[in-house]
Amino acid sequence: MAEAKAHSAIREPTAMSFASVNAAGEAHARIVLCKDWSAPAFTFFTNYQSQKGQDVAANRNAAAVFYWDPLFRQVKISGTITQTNRQVSIDYWNSRPRESRLSQYISRQSETLDSRERLEDAWKAADLKFKNSEIPCPEHWGGYLLYPRSIEFWQGLPNRLHDRFLYERTGESPPEKNRHPWTFRRLYP
Repeated sequence: MAEAKAHSAIREPTAMSFASVNAAGEAHARIVLCKDWSAPAFTFFTNYQSQKGQDVAANRNAAAVFYWDPLFRQVKISGTITQTNRQVSIDYWNSRPRESRLSQYISRQSETLDSRERLEDAWKAADLKFKNSEIPCPEHWGGYLLYPRSIEFWQGLPNRLHDRFLYERTGESPPEKNRHPWTFRRLYP
């Protein structure tokens, strides 16, 4: 991550493809920004009523991938997901630019929108409503923690003999308990 953040050609080093599965077993993937990657989990924030929020409510299994093309590197994470505590969500909400908070406050993410004008009108109305006050963090908005069961590091090589290293948690306790050590093995490319 440090190398990706330092690389001038990588615009969003914290961007990760996040994959979830709904109750019907249908997979959905999208890009989210990882806001924290310290032990024991990876954190991102979103609307809980969005497609991803609905998926996570139905199935706690999820995965994410970071890919940094100029570095020819990838990190793949598979695990389980839970919501952050409310205060973590509020604290992050309050750190965001006002325009970002306005956009999320009015968003009904993943629902059908009949016109761009309706979206812009809602934004203007919220801007006026909160002109002289703080924009409250909606109850339907907050953070998620992806607790890894496995993490795979991939380093691409021009001759296609890529390096792949898989770390997996041992034991049966939930990953968020962080009680079990990791095993390590090298994989064929």
